[in-house]
Amino acid sequence: MEPSGLIERGGPLVWVLLGLGFIGTVCVVERLFFFHRARINVGNLLVGLSQHIRRRAFAEALHEAARAPGPVARVAHAALLRYYLPRVDLRDVVQEAGQMEVPRIEKNIRAILGAALLAPLVGMLGTLLGMLDTFQKVSEQGGFTSPAELSAGVFMALITSVIGLTVAVPLYLFYLYFLGRAKRLVHRIERAGIEMVHLIADAREEEEFAPFRGEVTGHKKPVKANRETTK
Repeated sequence: MEPSGLIERGGPLVWVLLGLGFIGTVCVVERLFFFHRARINVGNLLVGLSQHIRRRAFAEALHEAARAPGPVARVAHAALLRYYLPRVDLRDVVQEAGQMEVPRIEKNIRAILGAALLAPLVGMLGTLLGMLDTFQKVSEQGGFTSPAELSAGVFMALITSVIGLTVAVPLYLFYLYFLGRAKRLVHRIERAGIEMVHLIADAREEEEFAPFRGEVTGHKKPVKANRETTK
């Protein structure tokens, strides 16, 4: 049977199922584009930024973080904008930047789950309504109904269940896929944020203690020379 025939024989709930399928498909396509754009090698990004940070070249690091795509680069960019803050405050900045990215990462994933859960329920409702209509016609005819007519009524009732499951199964699989991608991306954001805090704070502390180390190193040599002279 052609799809148009299934739609006509399935009743108005078929249009509801097609609407759920359309909404779920749009959300799936949007999430595919989002995670494709957010794909980035976190290790390579951190290595490149660490080279600039050790040289105190924060302008170059900001430019590289702004040029990289995805939420991980945006969190690194937020940390570089506040590189002068203490370690504790910088950690708070990174945490807030990561929390701002979570709604973008989880966008439309719940909509996909909602469409996947509603589709089989709507299909079952259509089946029950079709079965009620079939038995009502049988009772009106006094129970004298041919097997062909009865099977045709049952077939019409089952159309909505078939369409509902056809819509729900792929959408639920996409939901599980995007849920895993979202969790991994959030983990990468947390990792990148912690690494950026350590890189910036360690580079700043190393520069602050460098003169002190030079003084200590320079102080040891005269003492050694004096001892040799005394001997």
